[in-house]
Amino acid sequence: MKLFNKIFKKVVLIGFLLTVPSILSAQYIDTKWTVTGYFGELWFAEEEDIMGKHQEFYKGWADGVFYTCDYAGQSKTYNTHTIREFLVNKEFELINQEKAFSKVFEENGLMNEKTKVFVHRITCNGSKVADRKVLYPFITVDDSNKAFYVYEGAIITLEFE
Repeated sequence: MKLFNKIFKKVVLIGFLLTVPSILSAQYIDTKWTVTGYFGELWFAEEEDIMGKHQEFYKGWADGVFYTCDYAGQSKTYNTHTIREFLVNKEFELINQEKAFSKVFEENGLMNEKTKVFVHRITCNGSKVADRKVLYPFITVDDSNKAFYVYEGAIITLEFE
C-alpha cells in the first residue's frame, strides 16, 4: 500500500507538471497597453483620439480607449495558431485583404514560423444587457510585447513595457 501511494503521488506530480505549461501557454495580457501605431485606414476615428492612448486589463477589470469593464463579469478566452494558420484563417479573410496581417507582422519582426499567435476574445457581461461588450480580436504573439486589435478599417498596434 505504501508503494502504491508513493507511485500514485509521483504520477499525480508528473501529470501536474506536464499540464501547467499548457495552461499557461497564452501570452499574459493583464497589463497596460499603449497604442503605438496602426496599419490601414481609420474610418471614423481620429488619429489623435487613439495614438498614445492606453488599454489596460487587470483580472476582472479593464479600462481604455477601446473597452471598459468594471468587475462586471469579464471573461477571456483565446485560440492558438501558428503564424501560417492565422494568416490563412477564413475568419480574418476580410481584414487580411492585401495581406495586411503579413505586412504588420513582418513590420514588427514577428514572422517566425514557430511563433504562436493568440487570438483573444474578451467579454464583459455588465449588470444589464445594454452593458455587455466584446473586445475581439485582440491578438498577441508569443515572446513579443506587441498586440494587435482590428478597429474600424485598421489594425491597431499596441505595446506594453
